[in-house]
Amino acid sequence: MKPSSHQPIVSDTSSPSASLIVIPILLGISIVHLLNDIMQAVVPAMFPIVQQSLHLSYTELGFIAFANSMTASVMQPLVGWYTDRKPQPYLLLVGMSCTLAGMGLLAVSSAFGMIILAVMLVGLGSAVFHPEASRIVLLASGTRQGLGQSLFQVGGNMGTSFAPLMTVLIFAPMGQFGAVWFVGVAAVALIVLFRIASWYKAHIPTLRKRTLAARVRRTAAQARIIRIAAVLVFFLAFLRAWFVAGMGNFYSLFQIQHFGASLGIAQAHTFVFLFAGAVGTLFGGFFADRFGKKNTLAFSTLGCAPFALFLPFTSAAQNGIISYILVAGSGFAILTGFTVALIYMFDLMPGRTGMVSGLMFGLAFGLAALGSIALGWLADKIGIHSMMILCCSLPTLGIVTYFLPDDAWIRAWNSPMEK
Repeated sequence: MKPSSHQPIVSDTSSPSASLIVIPILLGISIVHLLNDIMQAVVPAMFPIVQQSLHLSYTELGFIAFANSMTASVMQPLVGWYTDRKPQPYLLLVGMSCTLAGMGLLAVSSAFGMIILAVMLVGLGSAVFHPEASRIVLLASGTRQGLGQSLFQVGGNMGTSFAPLMTVLIFAPMGQFGAVWFVGVAAVALIVLFRIASWYKAHIPTLRKRTLAARVRRTAAQARIIRIAAVLVFFLAFLRAWFVAGMGNFYSLFQIQHFGASLGIAQAHTFVFLFAGAVGTLFGGFFADRFGKKNTLAFSTLGCAPFALFLPFTSAAQNGIISYILVAGSGFAILTGFTVALIYMFDLMPGRTGMVSGLMFGLAFGLAALGSIALGWLADKIGIHSMMILCCSLPTLGIVTYFLPDDAWIRAWNSPMEK
């Protein structure tokens, strides 16, 4: 397949300031992303605690993760679709207020149903945050979209990586009530978001100009290829989400129950996996600029596979440095692809920032939700070791990246067309 040609014309351009990177806003929204995802990470961090205190099964733990992630999954595309048409800067404050309420309720929940409600409020806050935050990153990054998205995403993945540390340092000594500390975290995020929302409101006219200038018409053949490419990107998101859900939610329990590792050692390995993933997210934009988005997406899954396949057979307690290398290598590789997949989808669907980010983030949350409950059910049915073997085989399916359109083709398709 070759990209079809068309006649170029002069398109609308935004103001010169639109090409400039606004570092304070980028850093601010990345910090809020860090805080938001720290609070999201409270949910799996509490699993070892609430499993014992409330006598929950793996399936019930999966339902808690499902309630949190599915709320975010369903709402994000809707928020993105709506705010593409009518940007709502101060909606960010409403979303973070939901997260604050969820943290407070989680600290005092004494029943399974109350925990479900609390994590749904946290999920709703995340659903509102991500689409609007992605639009702010688009505005503040100017022409440095790869850098801007990498900074934004690394904030979120760094926040997620703190989950195992929170288990050891906060929830083990304080129990479930330790979640009350994160009410303060949400309050800090609200203060930062108020300043960012004010800046965002002032730059909405620039955003509208850039959105209109980015939109292009597609030929029928191009549209068909792009639909297939989008399905493949979503399939890669499925592989990544289920693998990360298995590692983030169940790997420490697997090490404790199958290999007899201590809570500290097991959570340290989960932290290394997630922290290495955060580093991989930061490098993803660089790899995409240097080697191409398609090639980076291929590396994300196929580069993860050699490390992941050995994880179910490696003891965190007995294999020392080898086990750390395996979790770090798999985490780094698999999460290089998250930012790149988002930018790749922006190229496939230019001018649809909110909807694309809502779909991608929502898809990630939704697939993680389904993965959590499905993997929990599998662990109950076939044993946690067999479940981990299946989970760690998923990255090998990344071979489907071979069928994605090349970066150069998409750039050609995005050239302006005569109206």
